[in-house]
Amino acid sequence: MTVGTDRPTHTTHTPRNAAADGDPLDVRPAGIDPDDLPDGLVVADATGHVVCFNAAAARITALPADQALGRALDQVLPLEDLKGRRWWALTDPYGGLATRTGQPERNLLLPGGREVLVSARYVREHPTGPVRRVVVSLRGTEARRRNERSHAELIATVAHELRSPLTSVKGFTATLLAKWERFTDDQKRLMLETVDADANRVTRLIAELLDISRIDSGRLEVRRQPVDIAAAVGRHIQAHTTGGQSPDRFFVRVRPGLPDLWADPDKIDQILGNLLENAVRHGEGTVTIDVAPAHVSSAGRTEKGTAVTVSDEGPGIPEESMGRVFTRFWRGSKRGGTGLGLYIVKGIVEAHGGTITVGRGPGGGAEFRFILPVGAPAYLQQP
Repeated sequence: MTVGTDRPTHTTHTPRNAAADGDPLDVRPAGIDPDDLPDGLVVADATGHVVCFNAAAARITALPADQALGRALDQVLPLEDLKGRRWWALTDPYGGLATRTGQPERNLLLPGGREVLVSARYVREHPTGPVRRVVVSLRGTEARRRNERSHAELIATVAHELRSPLTSVKGFTATLLAKWERFTDDQKRLMLETVDADANRVTRLIAELLDISRIDSGRLEVRRQPVDIAAAVGRHIQAHTTGGQSPDRFFVRVRPGLPDLWADPDKIDQILGNLLENAVRHGEGTVTIDVAPAHVSSAGRTEKGTAVTVSDEGPGIPEESMGRVFTRFWRGSKRGGTGLGLYIVKGIVEAHGGTITVGRGPGGGAEFRFILPVGAPAYLQQP
């Protein structure tokens, strides 16, 4: 099938984004130019010739607009499916079923094997009438492929991280069930403690995955209540010292004049826990935590907030890696971890309306600084 071969030849000079032969088609909604659209837009008239070919379509197809306007749609977009079949012959928009309203998005190929995402809409004056125009949307596949690679990497990381603790849990429980009487109480306790630690590791990983899902979908909930962030810092340091770190490794500075902070205490614990764990595990020397009043600028206005800075005296983060620190799977070293923690930290901070940055601390190590606005409920704010 060839679409619209009966078009008069003079229409090849149709002005850009304008209809020809008196067709009253208006492809410019009020205040919107087709070139402003992020996706490719191709519109063919009742005879199957292109009357609109926007800048994005020209970029995606590598075909200048002046070479597309006025030509038959199947010549401008010689699309094939992944099996090599010509798409216009299969879909037949002008001669196919009169009840068909369009084609859902699918992967198709342009000449040279370039893959594009294509969807089409058939515009009729009445439900079963002839097609007055065909509106085609084109999108590049790069963003989708990046997303698919990211999901594949996430699945591979999760599978790898789950395998070790689950193997341990399975091995110890099977051993205990089969040979319970052969072990002393101390041996049983050691194995059960290992199982418990590995189960906690699995639980943390699942919690990370749930957080990522909520962050990516914009569904991360923040349950605000008064938070004493200085006390929260103290709890985390105590946990590290109880776990074997020297108290001398931590230096806490709390500045006067801290505003009242309304935030989600559990998520604040996630932020502090992750930043301190990174500083202890990957940094060296003294870990300094500075809590100070700050100001947060948002939507053209400035409000009070709290800034927390965590720095160490280790080798720091290479300059070329600074821009990737808060992305998925970034790891500062090869010493374990999923590489998801800082991505989640950034999502939590931004869900609170705050900001987080990374740089080099006074001691040469990594320095993370996040600022949270007060976040007080409207009824508590001064008029």
